[in-house]
Amino acid sequence: MTQEVSTNIVIDIPREQAWEKLRDISLPHNYVPGIVKTEIVSDDAEGVGASRYVYRNARSYIQETVEEWNEGQGFLIRLHKGDKPAPPFRSAWFRYQLDDQGNDQTLFTASMGFDLPWGPVGAFLEKRMVGIVQKTIADVACSMKLFYETGEPTTAAALKAFKSS
Repeated sequence: MTQEVSTNIVIDIPREQAWEKLRDISLPHNYVPGIVKTEIVSDDAEGVGASRYVYRNARSYIQETVEEWNEGQGFLIRLHKGDKPAPPFRSAWFRYQLDDQGNDQTLFTASMGFDLPWGPVGAFLEKRMVGIVQKTIADVACSMKLFYETGEPTTAAALKAFKSS
């Protein structure tokens, strides 16, 4: 059974401006904690089929490929490594969604769905991972807000200061 977690945050820029940043799939290293580099590995840099490697260090990466593209609103990306799911998952995806919030603000919703192999043991572990995944996507949302509003890559110190304020 797939687990799904979501979080949302208000970004203080209009949705159209947020979309211009979100549609650039080469930017995650500026707002995803722990990502140090992003590399586009497909011919297309946006739309269904666009694919990137996101690196946690110089050699360790996960591939992300756009599976759904909703112009002006968001997309769904599948996490994998080549033709196999990203370890340790049987399947995993992120959905990024932008909605008008009014007053030149955007409601950003980040969701992650995942499931593990290993039958009942995997199902047990999935339920234990929900809290960790929830914290991770909440940090992504906060970091994205900071990057989108300032144009500066979000540092660990900036994220910590934002979360404590």
